[in-house]
Amino acid sequence: MFHNWKISSGNFFSGTCLLLAFFLLGSFPTNGQVGGRGTYGFLNLTTSARAVSLGTKTIAIDDDDLSLAFYNPSLLNEGMENHLALNYVNYFAGIHYGYAAYSPPMNRSWQFAAGLHYMNYGTFQQADENGVQGGQFRATEYAFNLTASMALDTGWRIGANLKPIYSDLYEYQSLGLATDIGITYTDTSGLFSAALVFKNLGTQIMPYHSGTYEPLPFEIQMGASLKLRHAPFRLVAIAEHLDKPDLAYSIPSDDELLYGYYPGSSGDTGLFDKIMRHMILGVEFIPLEHFYVRAGYHYRRRQEMKVETKLSTVGFSWGFGIKIFKLYLNYGRGTYHLAGGTNHFSVRANLSEFKE
Repeated sequence: MFHNWKISSGNFFSGTCLLLAFFLLGSFPTNGQVGGRGTYGFLNLTTSARAVSLGTKTIAIDDDDLSLAFYNPSLLNEGMENHLALNYVNYFAGIHYGYAAYSPPMNRSWQFAAGLHYMNYGTFQQADENGVQGGQFRATEYAFNLTASMALDTGWRIGANLKPIYSDLYEYQSLGLATDIGITYTDTSGLFSAALVFKNLGTQIMPYHSGTYEPLPFEIQMGASLKLRHAPFRLVAIAEHLDKPDLAYSIPSDDELLYGYYPGSSGDTGLFDKIMRHMILGVEFIPLEHFYVRAGYHYRRRQEMKVETKLSTVGFSWGFGIKIFKLYLNYGRGTYHLAGGTNHFSVRANLSEFKE
């Protein structure tokens, strides 16, 4: 049914822009902020050093980087067979998390990969309301990623992640099941890719409190990347949270906080600001064959987390990658606030090269 599709990268990009405008300008209900409205928030944390250095949520770079299939399952392709990817993040306040994935040789028309995403919140001291201390406890969360993808026609690929979730927060445990669905188009030159992803469709199977089911952090994302034919650059653009067109909100004043009044969505920002709050921009510079320098800009993060008196580099990210022997090593740093940023480390390898 797909052999009659004749879509050029230019027409697809135009359609992508029209669909983005539809999401942003349509009359959808909106609640402004996206944080704190669902459970299992760790599912949306950036694991890959390459992704964070490009601004996070890199869903449209179609090469052999198995770590990127975490964000868009349709990026999983036959070039990733027998690849291993390891990611580690030194987060805030002693929290750390990571993601490991492997794609076995399949020799089939579809590809498969399995991965484990973990979140370790560290060790806590138990105490009651009177300050009497007890023992210590730990808090952890896990998601198993089972990824499958299949080529539809020239340039088109679909994929899905199935994610069983387990959360252990002291006396509270929860089980959930989520899925990501993605579709990617890459033109015949391999220079242009575009993608649409539906993230975290699913539900809690066993809630923390009996009978109280919380929503998962569902999100719609769209993205594109373009590698310049005659220059060593790749340009990346991601549109996030297309399910919530208006992401702007008012920062309450001291009086509003004192009297418990919070206006919610501001409604007074311009169209440019409304659009840019969805956008994540990145650039990858490739001066040598196996050496990469990357930078990204997350507009909404900067608007929400900046301190007006000292803007600093909040919202910006950077990183680099290099291939040494048969290993691809990547480092990325994202700046969230004046209080600090996150350090991301990634290693990936084609295990078949070691046999050779």
